[in-house]
Amino acid sequence: MRVGNRLNPSLWWKLSWQLSLVIVAVVAAVIVGLCIWATTVMSPNVAMERKITSLMAGAVARDPQGAFEIRDTPELISLRQQNSELWYVAATLDGASVSYGAVPAPYAELAHLAYLFQDADIRGSVGTNEIASIDNVETVVGEVRILFGGFNDKGWPVLALLADSYPIYISLIAIALPAIFLAVPRIVGRGLAGVSDVARKASEIEPRRYGVRLPVDGIPGEVAPLVTAFNGTLDRLENEFRKRQRFLIDAAHELRTPIAIMQIRIDGMPEGQDRLRLLADVARLAEMAEQLLDFERNDQTTDLDGTVDLVEIARTAVADLAPLAIAAGYQISFESDVENLERRGSPSALPRAISNLVRNAIDHGGNSGTITISVSADGEINVADEGPGIPAEHRELVFEPFYRVTPRSAGAGLGLSLVKQIVANHRGQVSMTSSTTGTQVAIRL
Repeated sequence: MRVGNRLNPSLWWKLSWQLSLVIVAVVAAVIVGLCIWATTVMSPNVAMERKITSLMAGAVARDPQGAFEIRDTPELISLRQQNSELWYVAATLDGASVSYGAVPAPYAELAHLAYLFQDADIRGSVGTNEIASIDNVETVVGEVRILFGGFNDKGWPVLALLADSYPIYISLIAIALPAIFLAVPRIVGRGLAGVSDVARKASEIEPRRYGVRLPVDGIPGEVAPLVTAFNGTLDRLENEFRKRQRFLIDAAHELRTPIAIMQIRIDGMPEGQDRLRLLADVARLAEMAEQLLDFERNDQTTDLDGTVDLVEIARTAVADLAPLAIAAGYQISFESDVENLERRGSPSALPRAISNLVRNAIDHGGNSGTITISVSADGEINVADEGPGIPAEHRELVFEPFYRVTPRSAGAGLGLSLVKQIVANHRGQVSMTSSTTGTQVAIRL
């Protein structure tokens, strides 16, 4: 089973995780795409805004006289060294400002107005290609607004936007992912529900239940041709099975006539051992023919709703077969927990099943000991002998048609198979326990 699962992965699981990954990839692509699009309309300095504002927050201070100033911190010095054309104007809300670097002429006129802007993207001047930005930062002296530009390396705007917009897409992902991984498997499962139903019905098809076909309605169109082909295979198998069944029934019928002629001729022979042996052989041949007929006609049984008395059936089987058992060297006994026990079943098939169990015990019980037939109050019929038992490797196979524990044993190997078939038709169970001290076969209806 493990190998089968590894070679045949679940279609539901495969579709669920693949569709979920596709949707997650689409959501991620949309987020990245929006960030890329945003870089085309936002300032190219957006990647540096976080860096310069964080440096300014640590550099802003007031001198001993209370004037606003920008201290030369190691981080700010390093930034200036990396960007030789860097310039900035930092202004407090009251208009105090500090500048650094060569402010381009078109922006110089804005320097004293920088405190009025909270956030701005300034570009498009005829006099310069420089792109300036204004951003604000909270510092120890209050809010400071910074006009800056002149970066040699403007960084990765897309990454900056992703870093700044994470509250949006993290919230989106937190909502979308559970919905995706819960909804997609449910949707796929509902789409494949018809396939599961077909698989369940296919497993319930019995060899001798004719006309049962798998439904095509409600299953995906891609699977429908497979179901149709399977139904066609069932049609062909059923036709061939009916041909074989008709042949076996006809052959068994035809055997009756020569067997009857042989029996008449043997009856006319002089008394002697040869005559007795021939009569026994013909009787066994006649029994095989009858068992073959019973086996092939049993699936046509339609009287399963009759009322039968299990106690009476078992008692009658014991009475009919007691002479045969005694002649073979057995003692035979009948036990019942109740006087009568009625069940719904076939009045013709169930007696054949009990008789076959008793005959099997007579044939294979070792011609000694006691054969016990018992009926319990819960509807279980037991046939037990005290023979040598059946080896463990044969106990399941003895219920197969034409199987014999020893190739030279008497009978056609149909007795127990017919019992199993009759019990299955009645939706019952048949079981066997065996040891070196005897065998017990139980039927529960």
